[in-house]
Parts: sequence; C-alpha cells; structure tokens
Amino acid sequence: MIEVQHLTRVFRTYKKQPGFWGGVKGLFRREFEETAAANDISFSIGEGEFVGFLGPNGAGKTTTLKMLSGLIFPTSGSARVAGFDPTKRENAYRRLFALVLGQKNQLWWDLPAIESFLLLRHIYGLPADQYQQTLDELLDLLGVREKLNVQVRELSLGERMKMELIAALLHRPRVLFLDEPTIGLDVVSQKAVRQFLRDYNRRHRVTILLTSHYMADIKELCERVIVIHKGRKIHDGGLDRLEASGSRRKIIKFRPETIPFPALPELAAGKATATDDGGYVLHVPSDEVVAVSQRILAAGPVADITIEDVPLEDIIAELFQAQK
Repeated sequence: MIEVQHLTRVFRTYKKQPGFWGGVKGLFRREFEETAAANDISFSIGEGEFVGFLGPNGAGKTTTLKMLSGLIFPTSGSARVAGFDPTKRENAYRRLFALVLGQKNQLWWDLPAIESFLLLRHIYGLPADQYQQTLDELLDLLGVREKLNVQVRELSLGERMKMELIAALLHRPRVLFLDEPTIGLDVVSQKAVRQFLRDYNRRHRVTILLTSHYMADIKELCERVIVIHKGRKIHDGGLDRLEASGSRRKIIKFRPETIPFPALPELAAGKATATDDGGYVLHVPSDEVVAVSQRILAAGPVADITIEDVPLEDIIAELFQAQK
C-alpha cells in the first residue's frame, strides 16, 4: 500500500547574525544552513497494517507524513501510496487518504462539527445515504452524537479530537496518516481514541501510519514500528523485536525496612540508584536477576521487592543515544 524509496527532504534556512548590524550584513551576504529532515528513508507497508512511526522531536516524522500526503515535495527519492505518486496531488489520490495532525484543526472553529461534516460531504461528493451511514457508525463508535450541534470551540480537547477523526474518515479513506492524535488528551480520552482506532483498523482494513510520543499508543495499537533519528531510519521491524532488545536486562526495585541498608556489591559499584522513598533501583542482566535478588534478601530485612522489564521508552531512548 505504501512504498517509500530513498526519500529525502532538505530544508534550507537563513542564518541571521545577531543585532542590527547582523541584519544589515544579511542584506548583502547571506549564510544558509541545510538540514535533512528526512534522509534516505525507505520502507514499505502492506494493506491493513497498523505501523508506529517513532522518533524524537525534529527527527522528520511529520515531514515524512507531509511528503506522503503531497503537502510538501521531496528533495530526492520517491514514494507511492496505493499506486499513486503523492507529488502529483491527483484528486483520485486525495480521496484515498486522510491526514490527522494532533496539533492542527481542520474543523471550523466557530461552527458546530455537523456543519463541517456537511461541507466535507459536498467536497468529496459523497452520496447522502453513504454519508449518513458512515457518520452514524463513527458517532456511535466514538460516543459523541450528543455533541454534534455544539460549537467546536466549546468542545473539550478529547471531544474535538474525536470530531477530527470523524471528519478524516467520512470519505472512507484506505490510508490514514495520524500525527500524534492523542497529544494533550487525558487518560480516559486517550483510551477511547485508541480503542476506536484499533476497532476501525480491524473492521475496515485501513492502512494506518501513526506517530506518537505516548508509548501506550504504540504498545496497544502497533505490531510493527519504524524508528527514525535525525532523519535516518534506524529500526524497522516488529514491536516484539524492539522489546526483546531490552529483555537482556531487568530492573530490580526494593525498599529496605531499615536505613542504612547493608552494603551490597551492586550498591558499592554505583549500579543502584536511590529513590526518594528510601528505596533502590538496580539494572541487572537477566541471567543475574535471581542471584542479585538473593543477595538483597540475605543482606537485611526488605519491605518490598519487585522485578520489572525495561520500559519501552527506555529501550527507544537508548536506541537514540546509540546513534549520537
């Protein structure tokens, strides 16, 4: 469904010198800086896949989505979505995909959402029966029917995002690009949006490319992740493979009943981090977990002890650090 080959986008920005005279000098001689927001990225995504697109701020995630949407042109490389070249901006292609930006609105701010939906119906030339059937399905799935006639500016952030999703899906796109759709939402709204996206993907086999800084979104929705850093792809594979890279280590958390706690080799070597509640956190190899736990319990009375997997956030952060 999506084929990307050596996609690159370079932005050229003017470097202004500070102060008044710096501005004057810039009138005669300008210095420019080139930044590769996307640098030789290649990947392919099949029909119905739900893929996470990860990276730190400025990695090039949104730039890549905008190139796939035809909003900006690549400097080099190519992309095809459902057989279409996004740079041609054909009407047939624009009817085939939808782009949802979590930090930008497509709905009219001063009008009820239903007015924007009706406008979109005419823009896409949707038959009345198809439009109403799709709208009813989406309203029921997201539970916002009673908010249809409320001004968008009066909606909560979660309700507004649900309306944005409805607007994006009214024409039944085959490809959906989501750029941080849960940003700023409370826990309840995040869960509702995730549940909707999971159900909609399974029901309609829509291909979805999702960017998010919330690892809960990725873990609950995506089986595959593509990770980019400084414009370059550094990982592409199953989420289980990424998590497995952290399974070689475990985190042991314990809180002693008495302070100070008897010295352990791990404490003396500085491998443990003290917590505010008087506990300790140790990162140990998986094959040493039992031995280290036994040493802790034998050293003195312990109020509680837990053994946890390395969080996905830490695994990805380490992946970024390795690329510096």
